[in-house]
Amino acid sequence: MTWVPLAVVACATLVLNLPFGFWRAGVRKFSLAWFLAVHAPVPLIVGMRFAAGLGWRLSTFPVLVGAFFGGQLLGGRMRSAIKGA
Repeated sequence: MTWVPLAVVACATLVLNLPFGFWRAGVRKFSLAWFLAVHAPVPLIVGMRFAAGLGWRLSTFPVLVGAFFGGQLLGGRMRSAIKGA
């Protein structure tokens, strides 16, 4: 497996999760809106995995899970930075 499709999907995953992390940081934890902000991007990421030919290779999970939570975290910090400024 070449690393280029994985890197592209990981970057896209991180960027896709920024607005969802921004949204998640502004709602009550474990509410319906919070649940949607965390889980709504998952089908899009699964689609990107298959479109890139990554499938369910176990070696891709740490990279993509890290990108997912990194995007959520950065999105939440963006909200804090904007609201705190």
